[in-house]
Amino acid sequence: MALPALPRDAIVLGAEATDWRDAVRLAGAALTAAGIARPGYAGEMVRMIEEHGPYVVIAPGLALAHARPGPEVLADGLAIVTLATPVDFGHPYNDPVSVVLALAVASGDAHIALVAELANIFNDSSAVADLAAARSVDDVMAIMGAAK
Repeated sequence: MALPALPRDAIVLGAEATDWRDAVRLAGAALTAAGIARPGYAGEMVRMIEEHGPYVVIAPGLALAHARPGPEVLADGLAIVTLATPVDFGHPYNDPVSVVLALAVASGDAHIALVAELANIFNDSSAVADLAAARSVDDVMAIMGAAK
């Protein structure tokens, strides 16, 4: 399965976040700006972390925020936010987070396959650092294998 859409307007570089909730909301706002999700999806992602803990911090410096498919999701898609100052999510090993990926999927069937596909990108241990250091949307697109 291919990665979901990563529209250029769903990439935000060097964002300022006061805490993990703010960082996740910034990623949700990027999904909304790209037409992937409605504004309420950001709150759903925050709620999932509040309920289940920092399980979304999947590698050192990297959070994969997401929520269940539902009416807030308009299409499968991905947003990427890099943070000017990393924030703690409360993960015992992988904090602080400097890159937040937000994943929205319209169908539960696609969810696991898309997460696995994303994991393949981050098998390259330099991918998180490369994203955190990205200076342009084109840099991010190239790292994610979405360069057009």
